[in-house]
Amino acid sequence: MLRVGLLGAGRIGYVHAKAIAGHTGSTLVALADVNAEAASKLAAHYGAEVRTSEAVLADTSIDAVLIATSTDTHSDLIERATAAGKAVLCEKPVDLSLARAQACQKVAAKNGKPVMIGFNRRFDPNFAALKAAADKGEIGKTELLSVTSFDPAPPPVSYIKVSGGLFRDMMIHDFDMAMWIMGAVPDRVTAVGSSIVDPAIGAAGDVDTAVVTLHFGDGRIAVIKNSRRAVYGYDQRVELLGSEGLLQAQNMLENTVVKSTMAGVTGAKPTYFFLERYMPAYEAEWDAFVQAVTKGAALPVTLTDGINALALAEAATRSARTGEGVAITKDMLGG
Repeated sequence: MLRVGLLGAGRIGYVHAKAIAGHTGSTLVALADVNAEAASKLAAHYGAEVRTSEAVLADTSIDAVLIATSTDTHSDLIERATAAGKAVLCEKPVDLSLARAQACQKVAAKNGKPVMIGFNRRFDPNFAALKAAADKGEIGKTELLSVTSFDPAPPPVSYIKVSGGLFRDMMIHDFDMAMWIMGAVPDRVTAVGSSIVDPAIGAAGDVDTAVVTLHFGDGRIAVIKNSRRAVYGYDQRVELLGSEGLLQAQNMLENTVVKSTMAGVTGAKPTYFFLERYMPAYEAEWDAFVQAVTKGAALPVTLTDGINALALAEAATRSARTGEGVAITKDMLGG
């Protein structure tokens, strides 16, 4: 039984606590959060103890920690947890700074404990099926990928100010998805972004609407579209064109009822947000981590994957600011 400490009791902490407690191979022992009330509430729900992060890391009976704290603490906690002999699953991104993330990887490698980064969308059954079909050659050579990711509403501006920006906070999921599906790191990134959903987001120095093009060395292309607002729900779609066909993963809907009348044909909206859309993916992600730690299976998402996605995010941020494409060089990537 994998004994787990959870660092972070915010919204994503609740998701991970549910996955940990619901798995037959793990138990949630303790959790920590700077918000004592949030920590107490979540701990009480799952019968865990509230401790400081220092106490969680110092407990030699805890085998693994899940890091779901603010991004600016991730690298430090990864280093401390692996030094304490614990396996780590850390929420994306690795850090707000690419250089700091790369330094973290060197420390973690010396400590020798497994570190997995939480790109949960790889574990969505629909996206995983699309990836498997592509890898089997069912549509021939992949040529053009389109990823659509629209949130139903923007987060508070207070969050925007500490998030690292749309490319690091939101689109980083899609950067990882694109590299995972295409099986390669792009050579160049071009990006455009604007703030048209909420002027306050622009005033905070961020964008809320963006399109990024990834240019791969063999001529393939991936296009990613992000918006902080889609009034009809959480829009999550992937389309992959190949030399012999097309693969599509469509939205998950609130229900499958379709009404057809003389007035037209109508159906349900997409599920509202990530909690409804991706809970099965979070559970599958946690299961993969447990299998890797307890049975020696390969980590499906590595620290290198996290750094590579962050490299694309930094390149996109620079491209959107300058209006020029940014080359992805070897020194930007994970080791």
